[in-house]
Amino acid sequence: MNEMTPVAHKTVDVDPVTLQIIGGAFHTIAEEMGHVLYRMSFSSIIRESQDLGAGLFDAKFQTLCESDSTPLHIGSLPGYLHGIQESLQGGEWHEGDVIIHNHPYYGASHSPDIAIVIPVFYQGELVGFSANTAHHVDIGSATPGLIIDIPDVFAEGMLFAGIKLYEKGKRNEGIWQFIKYNSRTAKQTMDDLDAQIASARLGERRFRELMDQYGKDVVLSAADQLMDNMESLMRKRIAEIPDGEYFAEGFMDDDGRNRGVHLPIKVCVRIKGDEVEVDLTGSADQVPTGFNVPFEGSTKVACFFAFRALLLDSYTSETEVRANEGSFRPIKVTAPKGSIFNPEFPAAAEARFCQCNRMIDCILRALAPVIPERVNAGNSASLSFAAYSGVRPSGDYWVFLEVNEGAYGGRPHSDGPDSIDNLMCNTRNNPIEDLGMHLPMVCDRYELRDDVMPGAGRYRGGIGVVKSQRLLTPGSITHENDRHDDTPWGVFGGTPGACGKVEIYNADDPSGRKSVEAKFSGLQTKAGDVMAFYAPCGGGYGDPLERPAEKVREDVLDDFCSRDWAYEAYGVVLDDKLRLDAAATEQRRQDLRAQRPAAAE
Repeated sequence: MNEMTPVAHKTVDVDPVTLQIIGGAFHTIAEEMGHVLYRMSFSSIIRESQDLGAGLFDAKFQTLCESDSTPLHIGSLPGYLHGIQESLQGGEWHEGDVIIHNHPYYGASHSPDIAIVIPVFYQGELVGFSANTAHHVDIGSATPGLIIDIPDVFAEGMLFAGIKLYEKGKRNEGIWQFIKYNSRTAKQTMDDLDAQIASARLGERRFRELMDQYGKDVVLSAADQLMDNMESLMRKRIAEIPDGEYFAEGFMDDDGRNRGVHLPIKVCVRIKGDEVEVDLTGSADQVPTGFNVPFEGSTKVACFFAFRALLLDSYTSETEVRANEGSFRPIKVTAPKGSIFNPEFPAAAEARFCQCNRMIDCILRALAPVIPERVNAGNSASLSFAAYSGVRPSGDYWVFLEVNEGAYGGRPHSDGPDSIDNLMCNTRNNPIEDLGMHLPMVCDRYELRDDVMPGAGRYRGGIGVVKSQRLLTPGSITHENDRHDDTPWGVFGGTPGACGKVEIYNADDPSGRKSVEAKFSGLQTKAGDVMAFYAPCGGGYGDPLERPAEKVREDVLDDFCSRDWAYEAYGVVLDDKLRLDAAATEQRRQDLRAQRPAAAE
């Protein structure tokens, strides 16, 4: 038998109890893989932020299970597998193979997200794959850690397409040596790859153990049933949305080079029966920098995530939600070739996350009129991804990647969460103690913003973070960010939130602080220079005049709301000692309602 040929299993009916046991086992395996990966990794972006994903896949590259980590990593892995199939070294899978892959035009989410894939053989037959991805600190790109203003995909650093780190169990020393001499953080990169290999090997072993216990046919049949069940559940939820076309749009600040040139984001959500299409026609053409989005590895995955989050929330669902391939099947994604969401080779596509988050934000906005109880108001819907770097006296590079938090918009029954990764990010913050112990940096400020107010509403928007990071030695900063110009939207009477901003100054002369663009590449810094990031604040949900006056007063006492904003936006009157004047508040709210334009008949 050709070792590349996937096994055809006998389909058997799996009883409900066994089905649930195998489903739970799949999820446990994926979670264990994720734990091994971040526990064994050395770079903080994996070890602390957990910018990773892990799971098992069948021989058709369908997702069987996924770790509870960053959504973009998991949904992208089938794309990686298809890309590996096209480019696989030698053209065949063998037992003992370990594949490394990160090519954005062969299914990868973007080049720093390196996948490790191990084929799983059972009794000599290929039955599936164990795989993971993780964001690596530096892959030898034009600027340390992150890149934006580059001419093409080849400037992104090392590109691997279906390369075997191990072939039939034998280590490919040439590839490892290549990695060693092509990364600014070679030791971290190689150690993190070893952690990924350990994680994937664990998944491989657990997959075989599951078949030893229940039999190959039962396990693979259960996997098929679990995916079919998830597909049926997703179709049922889609069918609850009225048929029609729903539109929303926004824009990105710029492409990181052509300042002041906004990039339109246009979304049409097309519901027909139990299927949905996300059509991105009309969005910006691809740009000449790295601010493009790989279609298979990121654009499609962002749409999958949007509907899984909207319709299959495990906390509110009355039935058990199994995260697998079935949830992707009813969702179609359309993006014209040559657009920012489907660039043509060899366009660079490393800085792609802000666009994904904004596209998801637009999906929420488009569907708000028909599923108001499932959406929230405008989120920060961006990403602050900063790369700080420098060279030690020994001549070695240090590179630190940091993902900063944003904020959600107000929700149907509660305020938007403050200072939290939102939508697809789901990474954790890096402890500032860890920063000070290992790198020549100090965090001078880390708190909620107090220079602007979040969107007012029956439920207010979340408050963004402000974080000021100071470099103690000369270095450089690259920052991937957006939403300095397009304010997070309010919904159902709520007011818009607030845009973000970034400031650069030196700690010895704070008066010289200056605002800079959201995204910039390779900014050279001297000792004492500080980057202060201010995240956008979420929009409000519902009429601000319906927010209980005492709740507004509590926000003022907590410094979440100013006394003036309580009066202007909420119609709440507080005296000099911040006591509520109920009669004056009622009158003020009546006056504000009277000032509103009459509703159109």
